[in-house]
Amino acid sequence: MRQVHTSLRKIVEALNAEVIFAFEPDKEEDLFVRIGAMDIRSFGKFYSDDQTLASSSIIVVGDRYDIQHRSLQLGVRMIVITGNLPIEPDVINVAKERGVSLIVSPEDSATTSLIIRSAGIVDNVMSTKLVTVSPEEKLSMIRRKIASTRALAFMVVDENNTLLGVFTNSDLLKPVRKSLILVDHNELSQAVTGADQVHIAEIIDHHRLGNAGTQQPILFINSPVGSTCTIIADLFQREGITPEPSIAGVMMGGIISDTLNLKGPTTTEKDCEVLSWLASIAGISADELADIIFSSGSVILGMCPEDVVQADCKLYDEEGVRFSVSQVEELGYENFWQREQVIEEALESYRAKENLLFSCLMVTDIYTQNSLLVVRGDETFIDSISYPHKDRSDVFEMTGVVSRKKTTGSLP
Repeated sequence: MRQVHTSLRKIVEALNAEVIFAFEPDKEEDLFVRIGAMDIRSFGKFYSDDQTLASSSIIVVGDRYDIQHRSLQLGVRMIVITGNLPIEPDVINVAKERGVSLIVSPEDSATTSLIIRSAGIVDNVMSTKLVTVSPEEKLSMIRRKIASTRALAFMVVDENNTLLGVFTNSDLLKPVRKSLILVDHNELSQAVTGADQVHIAEIIDHHRLGNAGTQQPILFINSPVGSTCTIIADLFQREGITPEPSIAGVMMGGIISDTLNLKGPTTTEKDCEVLSWLASIAGISADELADIIFSSGSVILGMCPEDVVQADCKLYDEEGVRFSVSQVEELGYENFWQREQVIEEALESYRAKENLLFSCLMVTDIYTQNSLLVVRGDETFIDSISYPHKDRSDVFEMTGVVSRKKTTGSLP
């Protein structure tokens, strides 16, 4: 016996059945499905003590005349004759007299029973109280979040509550097959969310060594040059591969941006050699591309304050102190002074959200090769900064400093 919450009309539609007589076909109710395949004596005993069960039962039966009549005597909710078998006229007459619905199914008894049970109303087996997770959440956090729930599935939704995917508990047991190559960084605090839970296959970088531990040896290229694009282009040269002009141009843009067109303090002879080689492939000089890049528009005017302080932001953890340093490059400081207040508010919001001791934003003037340092956070720390203090709020003047490496190395 199986229970299903549905109406007779939905059962008829699911079976594509012929309706002989249907009483209250649109009434939604709990119904019990039973195949009348046993001896008549056994069938009668089953309902002898529970008339309510009989009135909620659907009897699936073939041409068993005795079972059909006994079902009518019990007053079952509906009799389903299977296999398109004929029905005796007296069965039809008694069914109408007793208000027992009667239909004929084209399927055999087993298939008919299965289809009836699948004709349930979806609302009865669904819930709107869902356990949802963000695609940005770490697997470790998700495991803790769903540990106490008995839900069978969990919904992945975006900030607009739009469904992106579905997973179950068994999915969390599967090994993570994703691998990452860390490029232009090697600290997990600066990597994408969840990087500490997947296989790190390679690291290609030009920054200081951080805390990206691996379970096995990997290819790790860390070279003291001004740009990671210099390393990538050098790999092309080592392998005897000439990049497409468009790819060469992209790598040129990386070197020009990182080294301020070879004028920055981290520039090396290798950067100069590689940039010249890429220029010969891309068909554009470094100075021409630099003019395009540096005159393409103001980051401060083109982005919202939140993006300004997070677009090029690096998190650091030094001796238990967590802080961040962001950087934007501008042609002069006029745009920054126009939006100083909202940028400082966004910087403070980011610091509070990430629970940092302090957050810094470097505003670098490409032409003068100087920077402003905007700092929000612990007042004791800010008071200890040795750079000259500008007249306005927590802004410091860093003459000749254009590299974030120089900034973090000079902070108290």
